[in-house]
Amino acid sequence: MRRTFCTWYVILFFVAFVSALSASCSRRLAPGSFTFAFITDIHLQEEAGAVHGLKKVIDTINYLNPGFVIAGGDQIMGARGQRYGRADSLYRLWQESAGALKMPVYTALGNHEKYALFGRYSTDRNSPEYGEKMYKERLGPPYYSFSRNGWKFMILSSVGNAGGNRYAGFIDREQMEWISVELEKTDPATPIVVTTHIPFITVFTQRFRGSTIANDSSVVVSNSLDVLELFRHHNLRLVLQGHLHIVEDIKIGNTQFITGGAVSGSWWRGPARGFEEGFVLVTIAGREIEWKYIDYGWDARK
Repeated sequence: MRRTFCTWYVILFFVAFVSALSASCSRRLAPGSFTFAFITDIHLQEEAGAVHGLKKVIDTINYLNPGFVIAGGDQIMGARGQRYGRADSLYRLWQESAGALKMPVYTALGNHEKYALFGRYSTDRNSPEYGEKMYKERLGPPYYSFSRNGWKFMILSSVGNAGGNRYAGFIDREQMEWISVELEKTDPATPIVVTTHIPFITVFTQRFRGSTIANDSSVVVSNSLDVLELFRHHNLRLVLQGHLHIVEDIKIGNTQFITGGAVSGSWWRGPARGFEEGFVLVTIAGREIEWKYIDYGWDARK
């Protein structure tokens, strides 16, 4: 009799779990709503269990089944300070791994994607894939736009060259002109989502280094005010940011700035400043934005 009771208890628990899951999925897939995943700072490499970690991310995303994925930069551990063979192998590893995702993937350029631009191999300026050319050849244009369910998505390239083997957060003149042209042909009421690897707005420096210390251009896009000014008469609702390996949610007026943590945590060595390895799942319901940070359950190798 006890065994029968336990069996029925398990069955009822399972039915309740499935019903709750179905209700959640129904809400997520309600008419006019859609979901997408924002994954950033993956830093894929053969070492430190990163391939296994990314597989867990992909399995989790495929289970959640969002409409698409935005990869926010630093997909690979580094082309910027590597020999060609190493950079080439990392790009190939990313392409092969990301191919397991069952939905479209839109990528952004991170500072780690620029080949030979920084580091001890930065003199390889004659390579046909020098700088962001390797990214363009393998993953496509560094900035572009697409639309989903009446929302406009703009993927920006925010990594500039500061000289002296250093990068800087910056949107160049050519891209500023492209943004202006894109906005001219966009209805001002259209809700817009922007992705930038290096943040436009962050309190990273104030939180971790001191409340009166200014952000520098390695942490934030130095001309972000000028960029945001271009959107003054448009409906910029969300800016998705990476680079810092922390989770932030800052809302200023009608615009929400979300820094999306890091799939790799602290470069596959564990949590970064207490933030677990994870990614952001965004739900757009009508004109409302909901999001949550997904810890996909990976643990660093000891």
